[in-house]
Amino acid sequence: MTQEREGLSDPKAMRALAHPARLMILNRLRVEGSATATEVAEIAGITPSAASYHLRMLAKYGFVEDAPPRGDGRERMWQGVDRPLSVGTRPDDEPDVRAAKTMLITAFRRDANAEADRALVNADMEAEEWREVTLFSRHRLRLDAAELGRLSRRIEELLEPYFAQRRDEKEAPEGARVVEAQVNLFPVVARAVPGLPTEDHGTG
Repeated sequence: MTQEREGLSDPKAMRALAHPARLMILNRLRVEGSATATEVAEIAGITPSAASYHLRMLAKYGFVEDAPPRGDGRERMWQGVDRPLSVGTRPDDEPDVRAAKTMLITAFRRDANAEADRALVNADMEAEEWREVTLFSRHRLRLDAAELGRLSRRIEELLEPYFAQRRDEKEAPEGARVVEAQVNLFPVVARAVPGLPTEDHGTG
């Protein structure tokens, strides 16, 4: 497994990234390009000074960096760094690493669920062409670990040409929009069996 596929492993970096405002700021920079602290503050619903602090923390751990100046160069510009944001647990993770990974995965899932919820609420307002191709699906598969690994890599290969942070708007077809792809691959864990309820029908 390559370092890129292993994903994030620095517990301090993962804890820094798990902040909701920082995830929103980073998504804004990676998808829409460079921006000032004031511009990302509006997206995150925080003050420009708070946004500056979050940007500095993201920069400290290599998630964002200075971008080329705009206009007279008086405002500091920021841009996202093109690096993998994947994270996965390993049996040999130290306790602090495992805790940080769990925190970040939970933050990723919370942010992803919120994105899907907004799309679902807005579905009726989308044009028919977008409604027809929007998909919320869930499937149970039967495969071994090697097959799951190959499937994961295949999905990543299919998605990679369309990554918004790498595909310039000028390269995309007219009418292209930012689309969210959410992929979760994990072995199913058996649920605890609650047993049959007691049917006393109020007798006693």
